Formats: sequence, C-alpha cells, structure tokens
Amino acid sequence: MTACAIEPSADAGNDGPPRAGCSITAEGAYAARLTLSGDSWYPERWTLDGPEPYAVPLPGNQPEEPGTEVQPMGDGRVLVHRVAAGRHLFSLLYPTGPGTGEQPLGAVACPADTTAVRLLPPAPGGERAYALAVGPRSTALWRVAGGTVAQVAEIPGRCSGGVWLDRAARMLAVDRETGGRTKAVVVDLERGGEVSPLLQIAADSDDRILLADPDSGLVLIRSDAPSPGRARLGWGVLGSTLPVRFPECLRLPQCVVTPFAIQPGQALTPERCAVALRVDGGFGSWVGVWRPAERRVRHLPAPEGWLTGAGLWTADGELRLPCATPQTPCGVARLPAPGPDETRAGKTEQEQDTTTDTPPDRSDDPDAPAPAPAPAPPRPVPLQQAPLARLVTK
Repeated sequence: MTACAIEPSADAGNDGPPRAGCSITAEGAYAARLTLSGDSWYPERWTLDGPEPYAVPLPGNQPEEPGTEVQPMGDGRVLVHRVAAGRHLFSLLYPTGPGTGEQPLGAVACPADTTAVRLLPPAPGGERAYALAVGPRSTALWRVAGGTVAQVAEIPGRCSGGVWLDRAARMLAVDRETGGRTKAVVVDLERGGEVSPLLQIAADSDDRILLADPDSGLVLIRSDAPSPGRARLGWGVLGSTLPVRFPECLRLPQCVVTPFAIQPGQALTPERCAVALRVDGGFGSWVGVWRPAERRVRHLPAPEGWLTGAGLWTADGELRLPCATPQTPCGVARLPAPGPDETRAGKTEQEQDTTTDTPPDRSDDPDAPAPAPAPAPPRPVPLQQAPLARLVTK
C-alpha cells in the first residue's frame, strides 16, 4: 500500500480558492503555464473570459524548477506543485500589487518506492484540486487544494490518466494497471473512494479513457481490443445502448492522434459533438476536428505559437487555442468548427467503423433516436462488448 504522510502548513486554510505546460480550468475562465524569462522559470496566469486575454506573471521568491506543475483555480489563483528533498509541496499563488502572494497549503511526503506524484486535470467548479501518488502496488488519491491536504482514496494498482465524468467533481475515471493489463475504472469521491469498472472491452485488452464530456456523456478511449498490439481511438456514450466504435478515419498512418477537447452543451446529440484532435506527424503538429457522426477528420493548420495540445470548445462550436509569440505573448486563436456533413454518401467497406459488438451502426442515421443522457451525477458503467447499459446511482 502507498502510505504518504501529511505535513500540513501552519497557515494552510480550510477553504482554498494548475502543471508545467498549459492547463485550463474546466469552465475555461483561466489558464496557467510555466514560462521562461532569460534563464528563470516562473508561473503565469492567463485570464480567458474577458474581451481580450491577458497574462499576469506570478514569480516567487526564487525561480521555479522546469518540472514544476501549475494549475489554475476557479477564482484566479494558481496552484503550484514543487518537489524538494523528497517532499511534494503545494501552494497557491496570487497577484498582490507589484508582487506575488503565496499561501502554503502543505506537503505530501511519500515513500521512496512512490514512482510519481502528479496533479490531475482541473476539477469542475475550480474549488478543489487533486493529485495521484503512484506506488508499486497501489495509488493514493490526494486532495491538495480546497480543504485540508488529505488522502481521499487508495486505489489498488498503478493508476495514470485522469478524466472527470461529471460537473460536481464526484466521479473520476483513471487508468489502472493490474496483472499486466490496463483498464479504466471510476473512483466515487462521495463514497469514500469506491472503485468500479468503466472500460472492460475485452479480457486481454488495454482500455484507457482519454476524454469525457459531462453534458452529452461522450467518451473518447484508446484500446487495442480491435487490433491486438496496436492501440486505436474509439468512442462511446455513457448510458447509450450502442457499442463502442473505432472509426477508421481516426487511423492516420505515421501520425499520433490525441483528442484534447470536446464541444460541451450537446446533451441530446453526443454523436454531433465536435472533438478537437492534436495530430503529430513528420511535418510537426496540427489540429484535427472530428465528430462521431462523420467519417472524416478535418485538418486545420496550427496557429502560430500554439501551446500545443491546449484548447477548449465553446458550446456554440468555437475552438479556442491559447498561443504565445514574441509579438503576442498572450493570445487566443478562435477557430469556428467546420459545419457537420449533412450530405454524406453511403459508406464503403473501408469507411465502416470497427465495433466491439454486432449491432448495426446507426450513428449516421438522422432518424435514429439520440441516446438518452445519463443521470446527474452520472454513474458510469462498464463499456463492454455488450451495449453501454445504464447503471442507476444507488
């Protein structure tokens, strides 16, 4: 078992208002990144919900290490995760006139066999933040902001990833490795960290969850179930009766395709949600846009200075990508999503999706009834070969 000791700070509050790279709050109001000035690294907060984006530098008393994690909170403060002398230190930074204020939250000291401690993606609501501490046989889930620093769950196995499934920050999906296989599971934070299966596509497959949209229930996964030894992108809908699909159009030769944002607000039409893809190939990185109801990926050039892999959708279908150039150190490229294909010809054999079951594919049938949305908060169910049956919250 992973046993980490809590070392609370003397002035840590009970109610706190994010990782290197660019991190964006679930609601899209703030972003944070670690940036470089000369030879010194420092956190920077971006405000994204105003007429124009702007950045606020938050340098501390000394330069940050290049691996320091930063994450924006919902009230505009920035959570910082530092490592010093084997301890993992968490603090909140905020602007104070010309300087930077800092509220130490506490530290987590883990055994030497803990292989990683990292922040999870920003939680919906922006009031709390969590981290995973991975040990050789189990993984500890820690609340590191929004209350006293505390371990809230112990998950058997080695966990990675991290996807929020609801807007209440109750249901967290992680990828758990046990017995040489990786399966996504759900941790219920309101039931003492109760763990239940989420992805069980095949007994001998590695099934990971990449993204989820709480409004529509659309989930993006990566699994080698349809092609043993080769992971493929797939999609499903929590609460739907349709099986998991693995679209051929998402298999791009000699490219790595990673979904990073799903269009929100499409509660009754998950198959029409726009999904933003980061595509990495021999010519660099660019943006792909895809909808489950379509049979192709629209390829868009990456804007200059894109903080690669970061971005968010608005409900009305505008993709916003944070960018930084010498001329515009804080900018947002706004790309309208290409309209859905309304006149598609019949699918060829090569265009058919690969599914994990035999029901007919009706995702492109405009007369097919849309899957009913999952209840709130959603109670995830195993995405197995059988349909995505609903599991009602007890």
